[in-house]
Amino acid sequence: MAILKVLHFPDPRLRNKATIVKEIGPDIKEIAENMLDTMYAENGIGLAATQVNIQQRIVVIDISEEKNEPLILINPEITKLEGSESMREGCLSVPDYYDIVERAENIEFCYKTLDNELVTVNADGLLAVCVQHEIDHLDGKLFIDYLSLLKRQRLKKKIDKQEKQQQTVL
Repeated sequence: MAILKVLHFPDPRLRNKATIVKEIGPDIKEIAENMLDTMYAENGIGLAATQVNIQQRIVVIDISEEKNEPLILINPEITKLEGSESMREGCLSVPDYYDIVERAENIEFCYKTLDNELVTVNADGLLAVCVQHEIDHLDGKLFIDYLSLLKRQRLKKKIDKQEKQQQTVL
């Protein structure tokens, strides 16, 4: 399998909206496996296809301690949101930055498996947050969009400064 390149903010491709997967064939299975390999290599717990510049509605998640319980979600959709909770989030596309984000506490979502079976799941805690975070990616939204304008501007300045320092070194 292959490790894919993860796009980093402020790359405009992170704002693209993913298209529906029409047919789950060998190509989609290969993309999902590569996404899992990439997520594990990056020490993440979730990855959306748009983060690796694949504009299809595919998400991989593994919140297990041992990293041996992967979830592959094809065309995931949230069908119910309840309650509210705040949790510290990070993102492979916004490396080394974490902040508190408010999301629904309990969700119901559905998705297709690689075997084309429709599954509905009720989730709370970390799984609920992760699913909401990754589906946001498929819709062109980043967790930092939930933060204040001031925090987003500070983050952008920090990233710009880091990029200039890297270019100076090269």
